[in-house]
Amino acid sequence: METIFDKFRMDGQAAIVTGGAGLLGKEFSKTLAQAGAGVIVADLNGAAAEIVASELRDEGYTAFGVRVDVTDDKSVHQMVLAAIREFGRLDVLVCSAAMDPKFDPQNAGKHGNSFEEYPVEAFRQALDVNLTGLFLCAQAAVIPMLKQDHGSIINICSTYGLVGPDQRIYIKPGQPQQFKPVFYSVTKAGVLGLTRYLATYYAGRNIRANALTPGGVYNNHDETFVQNYSSRTVLGRMARKDEMSGALLFLASDASSYMTGSNIVVDGGWTAW
Repeated sequence: METIFDKFRMDGQAAIVTGGAGLLGKEFSKTLAQAGAGVIVADLNGAAAEIVASELRDEGYTAFGVRVDVTDDKSVHQMVLAAIREFGRLDVLVCSAAMDPKFDPQNAGKHGNSFEEYPVEAFRQALDVNLTGLFLCAQAAVIPMLKQDHGSIINICSTYGLVGPDQRIYIKPGQPQQFKPVFYSVTKAGVLGLTRYLATYYAGRNIRANALTPGGVYNNHDETFVQNYSSRTVLGRMARKDEMSGALLFLASDASSYMTGSNIVVDGGWTAW
């Protein structure tokens, strides 16, 4: 008799994770592999993608690294063909690749542009990656999904796609003001629109599209930022990098077979206030 735990298994299925070498992308790739899926770890940094895939193979899982530029339709189609070549199918697409202006130590002081002076070129580039990239990936992935009559698309959103950024958390005494840039909120809000479009467009075709909205994930941030961010959450802390994986697997697997066009928010209560 099938149990609820069986519904989370993904044996015999194949998945692509874009941004697979990123902080969350690595966790998503590992989660899907642990559930039994073959995984294409796709990233603009092809060498980093292969390192992640190699580490998974060393643990006994099935994974391959692929370089992909999500803004290039030919590159995206090659990524999907890699999944078909290796696994003969494609069941899950996780769109995690995005320009994400982070405030960890490696990116300190890089976000000083106010809205009034934000470069239009940077705004257009972000639209190309964060929205056009999702469009191209979904467009390519649904082709084998339609042939199989089965597929799950998971687009990674952000709390800042639901609410405006609280720019106060980026203030540090004695330092110039930093800002979460305008493009991030705009593109992440667009992610939800695209997700709902895909869900309704493929009504009756057994292709589901949902969004996963993470809150802030700790990545060696300085103490001031951690305190500022944590004070805005109900749970009083930032997320660990593995705390999105349960929701991701739920959306990817048959455990969520009656869900499409939805958005799961995992933000420690940030948007509940």
